[in-house]
Amino acid sequence: MAETVLVTGGSGFIAGWCIVELVKRGYVVRTTVRSLAREAAVRATLAPQVDTHQNLSFFAADLTSDTGWDEAVAGCDYVLHVASPLGTGQEPRDRNALVAPARDGALRLLRAATKAGVKRVVLTSSVAAASPILDSGDSLTDETLWTDLADKNLNAYRVSKTMAEQAAWAFMAEQKSATTLATVLPSAVLGPVLSAEGLGSVQIVQRQLNGKMPGTPRIGFSVVDVRDVADLHIRAMTSPAAAGQRFIAAGDYMWMADIARTLRETLGARAAKAPKRGLPDFVLRLMSIFDRDLKLVTPTLGHRHAFNATKAQTMLGWTPRPATTAVLDCAESLIALKAV
Repeated sequence: MAETVLVTGGSGFIAGWCIVELVKRGYVVRTTVRSLAREAAVRATLAPQVDTHQNLSFFAADLTSDTGWDEAVAGCDYVLHVASPLGTGQEPRDRNALVAPARDGALRLLRAATKAGVKRVVLTSSVAAASPILDSGDSLTDETLWTDLADKNLNAYRVSKTMAEQAAWAFMAEQKSATTLATVLPSAVLGPVLSAEGLGSVQIVQRQLNGKMPGTPRIGFSVVDVRDVADLHIRAMTSPAAAGQRFIAAGDYMWMADIARTLRETLGARAAKAPKRGLPDFVLRLMSIFDRDLKLVTPTLGHRHAFNATKAQTMLGWTPRPATTAVLDCAESLIALKAV
């Protein structure tokens, strides 16, 4: 008999690909959306990848409310808790607007899952929860590091991901339930998009294609393909060794200039608006005086903060695609959806 998996936040980028992979692998899949009015739209975005009329059902549940979570997890073997407030690049005036739903939503899900006797919960965290001090020198970080919440340069998204994961581990440490927890910490997630909504880190590629970047600042990322992130979630879900473990999901490091060059050289005229020159650090710092959102990235200028995914590769046999594949497939999907 096929096992049942709940994927929270079914309208999201990572959650969508988790659903696709689970359906392809024969699982019975449930997913949550904040309102069932979203069901038709989510099914439509998934339809090009899988048959959404078999083994996929929807439940209404919101991170800010207790309603619906018990019903969604009842009878499930596993849960992939992907739903979380998305960092849009714009810092909210009230930091708690991201922190509270991320932390409290994770706890709501874990309470329901442990009560229902779910075998394992895999929580989607972020390398934002395993980052060094942002204005420090170059680094290569693994899962043993926790973000220092005293870092003055942290934005609300980094704080929310750190506090949510910490709260999840603290909750599980107090439980006598047979339910186990694993966490997946993706870096900059690119790859093909299923819809033009909630793009998150995909905006790195989108803004280069649509000409909204006058130049490339000295900022870089460990890039990972969304399909590989979904695969790692499923590996962390099923491997006995993954219980109680954190796993970084990261691939090759690329500077913004590398991404722009890859787009121009491969896509030609379709990437004509991708920036061809660098943006000097002092220009970005000057701009940040008038744009508070730019202040969030200035501490990392010129610093190569990369992430090490050796643990996922050796313990779970996970192999990520090349970063250039993630960039180009992301761009092709954005162009196909007319999102640039």
